[in-house]
Amino acid sequence: MSIPSEEEVKQFVSSTLTSMTREDMEAAIAPAMAEQTGMDEATIADYITSMSDEDLKELFSRALTEQYHTQYATQVEQQMSTMTNEQLATALDMAITQYTEEMCALYYDEILEFSDSTYEKNLITLGCVDLDSPATVNLYASSFANKDVIKEAISEYNETVDDLEEISYTDYVGLMMSSITTIIDAVTYVLIAFVAVSLIVSSIMIGVITLISVQERTKEIGILRAIGASKRNVSSMFNAETVIIGFTSGLLGVVITYLLCIPINLILHKLTGLNNLSAILPVQTAVILIIISMLLTLIAGIIPSRSAAKKDPVVALRTE
Repeated sequence: MSIPSEEEVKQFVSSTLTSMTREDMEAAIAPAMAEQTGMDEATIADYITSMSDEDLKELFSRALTEQYHTQYATQVEQQMSTMTNEQLATALDMAITQYTEEMCALYYDEILEFSDSTYEKNLITLGCVDLDSPATVNLYASSFANKDVIKEAISEYNETVDDLEEISYTDYVGLMMSSITTIIDAVTYVLIAFVAVSLIVSSIMIGVITLISVQERTKEIGILRAIGASKRNVSSMFNAETVIIGFTSGLLGVVITYLLCIPINLILHKLTGLNNLSAILPVQTAVILIIISMLLTLIAGIIPSRSAAKKDPVVALRTE
C-alpha cells in the first residue's frame, strides 16, 4: 500500500468540505469533540456555533486530516497483520525508497521506540565485566571448615582497612543452617520434655512395684535376717533386682529400636529418594541408654530396699 501524499490528503479534505454545509460540519464535529474532551455535547455545540466560518472550516479540516490518517493506519495495520516477517522486511525495503529525509526524521522522532539500556549495561548482562572492578565476588567453600577459614580471612582484612573499603559478606549457608538448627532444637526440646515426663513416671512405677514386692516378701525378708543376713545384704538384694530390671528393660528398648529402624529406613528411602538418609542408633548411644535405665531403676528402688532392710526379723517371720 503506497503512502498517501499531501496533495491526496488535501484533495480529500477539499472535496469533503465542498459537499458539506455549516450545519453538517457542526453536527459531525460536535460529538467527536465531546468524546475527546469529555465535555457536555451541548456546551461543545454552543462553542462551535459561536465560531466563524473560517475557524470552523480549519477545525473541521484538521479533524478530517486526522481521520484520513487514522483510517489509513488502520488499513495498513490490518494488511500487515496477515504478512510474515519476510514479507514485512521486503515491503519495508520497497517503501524506504519513497521516503524523503523529512519523512525519515519524523519516523525516527515519533514512531521508533528506543530502549533505555546502555552499552555498559548490555555488556554486564552478557557477562562481560571488568575484572579489575568487580561488583560482587562469589566464594564457594568445599567444606564447613574452609568456610570458617574464608570468614576469618575476610574479618582480618576488614580490621586493616577503612570502613569504605571493608568487604561485606553474607553467609547464605550459615543463615539457612541457623534457621534449620533453630527448628530442630525446638523439636528436640519438646521431645526431651516428653521423654523426661515418661522417665519420671516409669521411675515412680518401678519404685511402687518394688515397694509392693517388699510388702509381699516380708516373710522372706524375716527368714533371711533369721539365718544371718544383715540389713545391707537385704538392701543389696533388692537393689540388685531393680538393676536387673533396669538392664532388661533398657536392653529390650534398644533391641526394639534396632528392629524398628529397618522399616523406618525403608519408608524414608521410598518417600524421600535419599538412600543416605537413615535412622540409626549408634552402639555407644545404646550402651549409654542402658546405663541410664539401670541408674533410674536403682534410684527408684533405694527407698523400697531401705524399707525392707529396716523390717524387724521377728515381726517379719510372723507375717502370713
